Amino acid sequence: MTNTTPALQINNLSKVYGNGFTALKNVNLAVPQGGFFALLGPNGAGKSTMIGIISSLFKPTEGSVQIFGTDLLQNPSIAKQYLGIVPQEFNFNQFEKVQDILITQAGYFGIPAKEARPRAKKLLTALGLWDKRNNKARELSGGMKRRLMIARALIHKPKLLILDEPTAGVDIELRRSMWEFMQQINEEEKTTIILTTHYLEEAEQLCRYIAILDHGEIRINTEMKELLTQLSIETFIFDFKQPVSGEVSISGITSYTQPDNQTLEVTLTEGESLNGVFEQLTQQGIEVSSMRNKANRLEELFMRLVEQGVQSKDSMKEAGL
Repeated sequence: MTNTTPALQINNLSKVYGNGFTALKNVNLAVPQGGFFALLGPNGAGKSTMIGIISSLFKPTEGSVQIFGTDLLQNPSIAKQYLGIVPQEFNFNQFEKVQDILITQAGYFGIPAKEARPRAKKLLTALGLWDKRNNKARELSGGMKRRLMIARALIHKPKLLILDEPTAGVDIELRRSMWEFMQQINEEEKTTIILTTHYLEEAEQLCRYIAILDHGEIRINTEMKELLTQLSIETFIFDFKQPVSGEVSISGITSYTQPDNQTLEVTLTEGESLNGVFEQLTQQGIEVSSMRNKANRLEELFMRLVEQGVQSKDSMKEAGL
């Protein structure tokens, strides 16, 4: 195994359920070692099915999965040593003590309790759970249970960590601290992290690579920076310093709306200038107090991709992207 071996290699992966529903269609995906990778898609896109196959919850109809070069179907015990998964659902024993959950999990990977305890302490401390180590899991809040799932997945030092909606139902402050911890794990332990999330700003900030799954097929698989350069339409919100009387008039742009007398929404297509908007507002005696994107850039792009049913980057321009 070399540094060029993908952390996760999926080849021609298909899954057809007993009722005839095709959840995955000939999916090919390579996740490079060492960074954050975003796997995004609308509900029903096939993300959960893919993660279920990687987790060995069920077998694919066709295709193969390799984790750091080890075939998951042929050598599951070796492949799983490399893998840590944080599913959406809480699936630990609610009546077991927090620290015991981690020690038990370590035992599944052949790690004796004596070795597992220092690692458990480190993880629980970093995730703010050490004070709760002797509490039963059911006594924890939802956010604490989410962090416990992450600690459990990391107890055996996996080389690949898959986080399925890890910050769902978690408040903003906790989300931020969780991501700081994940960045630390990525840096210190060189763990490759695959992330599915509905908070697309997280994906944009954290992930170098992105794949978008829709109707069981990979639509986009590229670097985040490259994808975001494809976004040719953006909407900006201008907040005025003072309310304006009457309608604002702007020319030379795709469109604009005025939700109220102190706000202007401006949509620009590639090649149109924000400077021109500022100049026209100044000419009308309007002072701008702040300006921001209406949507996170990735969110805007993602919604357009899904709405237009874009097949690949090449057809993005055709869809007005």
